[in-house]
Amino acid sequence: MRGWREEVVALSLEMRSPCYTFRPAHHALQEILDNIGPFVDGLKFSGGSHSLMGKELIREITDLAHKHDMYVSTGDWAEHLLRQGPSSFKQYVEECKELGFDTIELNAGSLKLPEEAILRLVRLIKNTGLRAKPLFSVKFDSSDIPAAGDRAFGAYIAPVKQSSERVEDIDLLIRRAERCLEAGADMIMIDADDVCQHADSLRADLIAKIVGRLGLERTMFETSGANTSEWFVKRYGPRVNLFADHSEVMNLERLRGLDVRRSVRPLLPSPFFLM
Repeated sequence: MRGWREEVVALSLEMRSPCYTFRPAHHALQEILDNIGPFVDGLKFSGGSHSLMGKELIREITDLAHKHDMYVSTGDWAEHLLRQGPSSFKQYVEECKELGFDTIELNAGSLKLPEEAILRLVRLIKNTGLRAKPLFSVKFDSSDIPAAGDRAFGAYIAPVKQSSERVEDIDLLIRRAERCLEAGADMIMIDADDVCQHADSLRADLIAKIVGRLGLERTMFETSGANTSEWFVKRYGPRVNLFADHSEVMNLERLRGLDVRRSVRPLLPSPFFLM
């Protein structure tokens, strides 16, 4: 969080970056950041897009973001590296640091790892000097949910056959998120699926429970549209942390009550930033 913004409000706004390797993506990003850079705190590489880019282009983009005083996140790509073994993940973290990334995101659902293994990855990232941001979904494979009485830390959980059935368990999400924060995670990202993907089916009850247990300062919600972004700001005020599309930034700033200068040019729609 930038110092001047910290005096105004503690909101952190992260937006999606280009998803393709084409050079125009860099120029489109530069134009967008020139317009809305002062209102955005972080830039996230979506869908593992950095894995398809050359190192030179990645470095150009991370340098551009840092020039606008923004941090850069990898997005949820780390799970693909773990298939090659634990050593490959450590190499991935070190390479991300060399390329200018500041935050590494861990998709806890896609990693398919025991809870203790995820905590070790969080500590590894922190020991490298980068920020760790685990991403959680409100639904889990039914086989991953401990039976009643087995939720205590250290309790033995007998292996069970993996299932494709998805079951909602907000208490398990919160408990695992709390343990990640205790291990040193800087922020918890909440996946929009089944929580806030659509404004007309938004789960206010789940969101309230997450905020009540984890706090606004350490939680970031993914939003999938302008209506859900507006709902968060109106319900929780300007301190809520959001991961949003670049097209929503100016409206969010308006809702937060900041004075947007008239000199800011209208934004041009870019295919590299659409959902």
